[in-house]
Amino acid sequence: MNKTVLSATIISVLAATSFTALADGPSFYGRADLAMTNSDLGVATQNQKSGTIIENNFSWIGVKGTEKINDDLAVVYKMEFGVSNFDNTGDTFGARNTYLGLQSAAAGTILVGRNDTVFKASEGGFDLFGNSNSDIDRLAAGQTRSADGFTYYSPKIADLVTLNATYLMDDNYDQLNAADEEKYTDNMYALSATIGDKALKAQNYFVSAAYNDSIENVTAYRGVAQVKLGNVILGGFYQNSEHVDSKYDNLEGDTYFVNVAYLMGNLKLKAMYGSDDSGLGKYVSNYVGGNDGSLETVSNVDIQQFSVGADYRLSKSMLVYGHYTKYDGDMMLSSVKQDLSDDIVTVGFRLDF
Repeated sequence: MNKTVLSATIISVLAATSFTALADGPSFYGRADLAMTNSDLGVATQNQKSGTIIENNFSWIGVKGTEKINDDLAVVYKMEFGVSNFDNTGDTFGARNTYLGLQSAAAGTILVGRNDTVFKASEGGFDLFGNSNSDIDRLAAGQTRSADGFTYYSPKIADLVTLNATYLMDDNYDQLNAADEEKYTDNMYALSATIGDKALKAQNYFVSAAYNDSIENVTAYRGVAQVKLGNVILGGFYQNSEHVDSKYDNLEGDTYFVNVAYLMGNLKLKAMYGSDDSGLGKYVSNYVGGNDGSLETVSNVDIQQFSVGADYRLSKSMLVYGHYTKYDGDMMLSSVKQDLSDDIVTVGFRLDF
């Protein structure tokens, strides 16, 4: 009897092992990222509150996987949700990248659904303070995760260049003016070309160029470059942006950043400086309450951002970090000068699983 039980157990274990080896089933993953922040103005914080607050820096859960069709073709999928249970926003989940697609080594990858636009993705690993109150999206427009669209990534051409595209379905984005005429919905696409490795591992450099046409009502182009020289990482970013509606011709200009990081084992020291005069980043829109009517009265934007901080990796999945950011500048709002200055101190902890 014992031999029968033992034999059955061994057969079950072998069957389960074989199935696991053959299956490309779903994998569950997530991130919890919480920070304690002090901000004078509160415009850049995730919940746009001043004082000493707890910030939920885009914690998420998700499931992703692939299912092989043949030797050169697979179905790829992802369903990812932002988790807001940590704060008192009242929203348990938020929309993040969720798509279904096909992946081919010869033809590339096509995804359908919600995804970071290739314009946003062209930043690579440049944003040293990403997903925080010092993210480049506070000054730079076009950092968009868009639904109802197609994303295409080509195979690496000549083992060097990848060509990418985002196209949004116009009819899913119908916007009507007072005369019931469509507005802002033509030619909603983005294009990019990238060279190198955004993780700076396979190659010690990353370079990208990208163009965004009308997605999130912005037309923009940008160039990004990063290089790793020993323990030092240097980066540069330039973007020109303008609103697609001529009545917002006050919102047009340039954004640039330069940054540097120094690696010392598990410690990363980092600093970044940025400047913007377009007024199309989140800092200005948060300041005026995200109201397009208020944006009409914005002019003469001149804002700078300086951030310095450090990340320390406790393990492969755990990170503690801290940074200080100073926003400095002003703008005109209905012919009244507004001071955009703020000082932000943040200490946080991140767990990936």
